[in-house]
Amino acid sequence: MPLSEYRQLPWPAAASPDGPARLRHLVTGALRTGRPLALWRAPDAALPQLLVARSLEATYTGLPPALDDRAPAGFAFFPFRDSDHNPALFLPADVRYDLARPEAVAVAPAARELVPNLTAWLALPTPAELAWHYGTQPVPHTASEAEYTDLVRRGVAAIEAREVVKVVSSRAMRRPLPPGFDPLAAFAELSAKYPRAFVSLVSVPGVGTWLGASPEVLAEVTADGQFHTMALAGTQPLVPGSRPQEAIWRQKEIEEQALVARYIVSCFKQLRLREYHETGPRTVAAGQLLHLRTDFEVDLHNVPNAASLGTDMLRLLHPTSAVGGMPKTAALAFLQRHEGYDRAYYSGFLGPVNVEAPGLASLFVNLRCLQLRATEAILYAGTGLTIDSDPAREWQETQMKMQTVGAVLGQ
Repeated sequence: MPLSEYRQLPWPAAASPDGPARLRHLVTGALRTGRPLALWRAPDAALPQLLVARSLEATYTGLPPALDDRAPAGFAFFPFRDSDHNPALFLPADVRYDLARPEAVAVAPAARELVPNLTAWLALPTPAELAWHYGTQPVPHTASEAEYTDLVRRGVAAIEAREVVKVVSSRAMRRPLPPGFDPLAAFAELSAKYPRAFVSLVSVPGVGTWLGASPEVLAEVTADGQFHTMALAGTQPLVPGSRPQEAIWRQKEIEEQALVARYIVSCFKQLRLREYHETGPRTVAAGQLLHLRTDFEVDLHNVPNAASLGTDMLRLLHPTSAVGGMPKTAALAFLQRHEGYDRAYYSGFLGPVNVEAPGLASLFVNLRCLQLRATEAILYAGTGLTIDSDPAREWQETQMKMQTVGAVLGQ
């Protein structure tokens, strides 16, 4: 829905003077009234945007809305596996606040009943405490180094036995929150530290609060009619003083990335799509880590089934071979048997659909993320396994990846 169709509520003259203070004011109000919210800063964008849904009952569940201009405006938040305790969510853009336009709050026509309460709320002082939503599910099992390296060995054995071609193992880790931890300040810190990442803070009643900085596009439809996805795999630390293009990759990482790229091409073939542009692989930096990336673009102006391409690709891609493995069914079955914990929304996907304008969508894989609990954070990371994987190195890779978002915990 175009922003012109929203009702613009101006801030009272005596209200908080600047955009960040107003953002905190709105977030506090959403949390106080038990409403779902999503805050995000797009890659290379200067300022974040906030979306608030009227209620959890007003969210959509199940399959994602179509990635075209007929879909509603909102924010997708999908788990690795859809289930009753990790539902797929789509938060309608009932209330929007863009720090690029800080003078007013936008309210959708369908949410006009919120206007009186929202108008009154804007005039109130900002409460000191923010009551974030916490998940109701038990804390996931956190694997020790011995447990995780054993999982890697099982994965390599499955590859050797030709049960799978590739599998992506992962683990969770618990860390205490530092005194006075402020998720909004942590969001701002991640935004400053990782300007090219998709930085997000999502808080939903019953589901919990998730903070992350993802480097990986899952599916994107741009203003000039381009569909974009990427194959991102292979990891090594960025050596201080060196340039990404100077990185030397082992055969293991090259093979891992090639498998992901081939999987995307196979998805195109399933849709009988022959016209696409492939760039890469090339080395890219994501914070203090380097990855191999291949970009894929499709000009929707030249595709007969352009209206459904984004949605069809999304159904085929998720979960991608970069977070699950290949073949998809066999790899996911291996993880179900051996991984030993519930990933929840880690390695799912998230992002705005039709918020900027009808037909625009930016969905990212939920990587480099943590789940906030009342007194601790749950961090997540995974590694792609091939027949050449070394268990000790895979453990170290998960340690490196957890440092990306774990830095906001002072660790």
